[in-house]
Amino acid sequence: MEWEAVIGLEIHSQLATNSKIFSGASTAYGAEPNTQACAVDLGLPGVLPVLNKEAVGMAVKFGLAVNAEIGQHSVFARKNYFYPDLPKGYQISQYELPIVGKGHVEIELEDGSSKTVGVTRAHLEEDAGKSLHEDFQGMTGIDLNRAGTPLLEIVSEPDMRSAKEAVAYMKKIHSLVTYLGICDGNMQEGSFRCDANVSVRLKGEETFGTRAELKNINSFRFVERAINYEIERQIDVLEGGGKVVQETRLYDADKDETRSMRGKEEANDYRYFPDPDLLPVVIEDGFIEATRGTLPELPDEKKARYMEAFGLSAYDAGVLTASRDLAAYFEQVVEESGADAKQCANWVQGEVSAALNKDGIEITESPVSAAMLAGMMKRIADNTISGKIAKQVFQAMWAGEGDADAVIEAKGLKQITDTGAIESIIDEVLANNADQVEQYRAGNEKVFGFFVGQVMKATQGKANPQQVNQLLKGKLQS
Repeated sequence: MEWEAVIGLEIHSQLATNSKIFSGASTAYGAEPNTQACAVDLGLPGVLPVLNKEAVGMAVKFGLAVNAEIGQHSVFARKNYFYPDLPKGYQISQYELPIVGKGHVEIELEDGSSKTVGVTRAHLEEDAGKSLHEDFQGMTGIDLNRAGTPLLEIVSEPDMRSAKEAVAYMKKIHSLVTYLGICDGNMQEGSFRCDANVSVRLKGEETFGTRAELKNINSFRFVERAINYEIERQIDVLEGGGKVVQETRLYDADKDETRSMRGKEEANDYRYFPDPDLLPVVIEDGFIEATRGTLPELPDEKKARYMEAFGLSAYDAGVLTASRDLAAYFEQVVEESGADAKQCANWVQGEVSAALNKDGIEITESPVSAAMLAGMMKRIADNTISGKIAKQVFQAMWAGEGDADAVIEAKGLKQITDTGAIESIIDEVLANNADQVEQYRAGNEKVFGFFVGQVMKATQGKANPQQVNQLLKGKLQS
């Protein structure tokens, strides 16, 4: 039997406001437990929520970026359920009338093809607090600092058919919210996380299978692993004659498996009703158009510009524009160095990205700034150093030994471009390798690489490679 997965994601993006969605309490990360939870967040009697206008603007900005319908009349509802980290006994969310309606995004797949994934809706809601289970000797601690933090929940259509497609979609949404500046995208801190709805059906069937919801996954790698595990689990259940149960499951990264958490609730279990403390939100045309005017150049637009203006391939442009910070770094290198854009792209995608991955840091934390890399690119362009020596220079800059000029001076890495000096070394190499000279002149052109290597070895890699090649050919053919 050939099975097909059906996947939809619910992405929770924490909005980058300074205060919470219905109170003036701070949203800063890392404070001592329960020091940023005010009377409104605690749900004390008599308190009233006041909507944060900045959160509304951010939601509208996202809606415009995904070509979605903007709900000019949206309503906040009470979603009723009890957990210790939800003091009011309900969460203020949106249900029937969300602020963002249907939209879509284009994702790129590994084979170079693209696919449209629908966005069902995006609605504003408040986050719950956090339950802490460690260090409490069998008890649970509650930190309510996060309670009331503004979230934009972005719900996709069930358009994805593999874990890789789901990851590509999640990365695209991550790229969008960070480009827009509405979310910092920090997955380690929980600013960007997702629930995955996964079901399987026989290929060719139209009816969806019974789905399981995988809760609160906060890394692209774990999303892929969790979905792949769940697909295989459900296929095993069905092929064994069993039935998949609709439920909420947790992903255990240490064991690389999902496990049952609770039966999956339906909408009517939450007893949604309009929140009587909050008026409907009415968004005027002028507000939408003013927000549209603040949209930055988005990833797809930037990618198209890189391909046209810089002559980059679709792949290179896609990699460089996936992150707003990486794109800004690349553009600064190109602008300040005046070097060929493709050469700059190779360095940013190659040496820089490899060093970042090795150290586990982001481009904003790079010890080699864009200005420093641009300085090194200038020295390649003016033949002060070769591309090979540049790798030594880069490693030294990464290690904190100064900018390119300081490293070149301190290590004596300046390229030899004096024709007379290079000719002298070539003459010595040819004199010491008479047999290879005869082989070359007898038609064995492969020996040429041997001579180049010997000259570069004699100059410790400092001779200008183009001059070496040119002068060698002249000497060997004379």
